[in-house]
Amino acid sequence: MTRGGAGSADAVPEVSTAPDTAAASTIPSSLFIRFLPVRRSSQYRNARRAAPPEKVGSSSHADRSLTLAAYRAGMTWTRILPGLAAVAAGIAFTPAADAATGPLVQPLATSAADQQAVFDYWTPARIAALTQPSSDNPPKSAADGAPWTTANAVTKTVGRLFYTDHGEDASCTATVVDSANHSTIVTAGHCVNDTDLIGEHNAWNAHLMFVPGYHDGQAPYGKFAARYGVADATWLENDQQNGAKFDTYDQAFAVLGKNTEGKTVQDAVGSAQKIGFDLPGDAEVTQFGYPRAASDPAREGLPEYIGERLAYCTGQARHWTGTPDTPDSPDQWGTACVMGGGSSGGPRLRDFDAGTGLGTVVGDNTHAGFFAADGTPCDSGKTDGCTRFLAGPQFSRAVTEPLYAAAEKQS
Repeated sequence: MTRGGAGSADAVPEVSTAPDTAAASTIPSSLFIRFLPVRRSSQYRNARRAAPPEKVGSSSHADRSLTLAAYRAGMTWTRILPGLAAVAAGIAFTPAADAATGPLVQPLATSAADQQAVFDYWTPARIAALTQPSSDNPPKSAADGAPWTTANAVTKTVGRLFYTDHGEDASCTATVVDSANHSTIVTAGHCVNDTDLIGEHNAWNAHLMFVPGYHDGQAPYGKFAARYGVADATWLENDQQNGAKFDTYDQAFAVLGKNTEGKTVQDAVGSAQKIGFDLPGDAEVTQFGYPRAASDPAREGLPEYIGERLAYCTGQARHWTGTPDTPDSPDQWGTACVMGGGSSGGPRLRDFDAGTGLGTVVGDNTHAGFFAADGTPCDSGKTDGCTRFLAGPQFSRAVTEPLYAAAEKQS
């Protein structure tokens, strides 16, 4: 099933958060690593602690930010801290044992003052600090990673998503999808809501700002603060250990405010990608991102791997099932790709037209898996002689469509 914009529908009740515990403690950004090959084992946790900053993309995810029993009961929560300040504090919550499932809509920068605070926060210096050093490596392009250089719809609809995760600034990738409110982007769950390093202190990320068409510090279509975040309640239970249970839910939407010219993001860029649900994963795909690292040393430090320019990978998607000791969710797909941290949340497009830059978003980048030459998953922790694939959930009617519907109903 493929969806473009949908017509008006009954409003989804706004949900406010009610903090149960104190703000989460700050974790150094050097400990937050995305896109590790396999996860959740002690080997994985140790690798995350030892890995260099932003070296590889995510399989660390999660957040525990709402009292889900209240959501199941249909209650409206009262925010203890006002607006953006509550989110910026990294509020953590204790999950209910009988947690509900389905979309949760989290207010972020809903007022004009809160949105201006987001813009003020992201100074040129802060953004520049998320750019990795350049190298003297000569240009290198292949199907598993190359710069995207054609000016078309993809350079308008895909952009860089900046945010603060437990006190540390970071960036992901997100995509404008056709929606009734003209203000909806899709990204990874952990780009909107995350836990700390050990899978605790779930909190909604703060200072979310989307820059469509970002390149070299420029914002050609303006900047957009996130007014709402939308994630599945199950994602907020993620403990960073059980990928088989939680990786399906590493997907989220954000509803944006307007830029300084008073335009919605879809109107400002003049385009949007389609979104598809329950489409077969076994297809030719093109995946985009703003990586700050490359798994190939020969491409490390090139402009498209330091966070400044859009990169892509293209090829046949393969089904990633995890390994016997670390099984993954049954819906993880992706193609061979060297894009590392920062490409989280980027779109996996099928039926992509390289001339127009349009396709159908059928999934998002969340983590890596390694395959041996015979097509079987490599053992946990093994990379020699293996090919790295960039995987993520295949969008579905069961999980993704309700999130999308909840997002596009927000104004």
